[in-house]
Amino acid sequence: MERAYYISEPRLFVYVFRIPDVGVRLMSTSPMIQFESVTKLYGRVLGVNDITLELSPGAYGLLGPNGAGKSTLLNLLTGQLLPTRGTVKVLGLNPRNNPELMRRIGFCPGFEGMYSSTNAVEWVTYLLEMQGFTRAKAMHRAIDCLEMTGMVEGMYRPISTYSRGMRQRTKLAQAIAHEPELLILDEPLSGLDPVGRSQMTDALRRWIDLGRSVIIATHVLHEVEALTQSFLLISGGRVLASGTAAEVHELLYKVPMEIQVRCSDGRDLAARLLREKLADAVRVSTLSQGETVNITTRNGAVLAERISVWVREDGWKIYEMKTADDSLQSLFNSLMKIHRGEL
Repeated sequence: MERAYYISEPRLFVYVFRIPDVGVRLMSTSPMIQFESVTKLYGRVLGVNDITLELSPGAYGLLGPNGAGKSTLLNLLTGQLLPTRGTVKVLGLNPRNNPELMRRIGFCPGFEGMYSSTNAVEWVTYLLEMQGFTRAKAMHRAIDCLEMTGMVEGMYRPISTYSRGMRQRTKLAQAIAHEPELLILDEPLSGLDPVGRSQMTDALRRWIDLGRSVIIATHVLHEVEALTQSFLLISGGRVLASGTAAEVHELLYKVPMEIQVRCSDGRDLAARLLREKLADAVRVSTLSQGETVNITTRNGAVLAERISVWVREDGWKIYEMKTADDSLQSLFNSLMKIHRGEL
């Protein structure tokens, strides 16, 4: 099964590719999420801007800086907000005031909304009882999920004594406790120490491996890369791209990118790149071992191929060659330039 992959420029045109589904999928072939021309305004402030997308079941990262519109999009999915224009469907249903849908999704919000006088077991048990669980079954399930998220030692203490990381663990436990089809997470790893992040990432990876669907909103790029290679990039209330990191990297070979080459003779390399018009700009830095050349190029694939030829023919020594930012941040920066019409 395939789904559409696109990068769009506002009001201009759309590049369309086809990519394979990533990871384990639910058996249903129906769209998990559908946005049709969705805009959300807060007075004169734009929350999301004319978003149209369709997602099959699976695991997705929703990437973007603070204020990009991620939380607004999630609140539209959970029915906490109504779109100003357009329609939203989740698992085929309108999410607004829909108890049936709420039984099928789990939500870990970015805000703190727990009663401080209760403990984690009481809180998760209470929410499960609201889902229709008996008291005994709800408490048993609450304890299991709190253990899964690393809350063994603190689950009977008042929530008012919890650190931010413990609150995050508790929120994730309540989100997964009723075994939803779709898990919606808003900055789920915020406030956790490195050990906590690793434990939570492992728990989420196990959830995804079971074939459950997840949407994770974050501005920390490596958090998404540790869980899924399928992502949406959002900024300014618009979805700029969807797909995998590798596929967008391949596309971005055709737009300006910065490459660092650590080699034996950086000045000779820089001169040849400029002479053959493979670089728009170069900067050479001298190191203890060789030199580093920072190259701005519009065609990284051709540049890499030519350098490999020169190494064979001229005996140059290349110690290291990489993009200046070897994470999704480089994708985000370039896509933003495309969106603004700078490329």
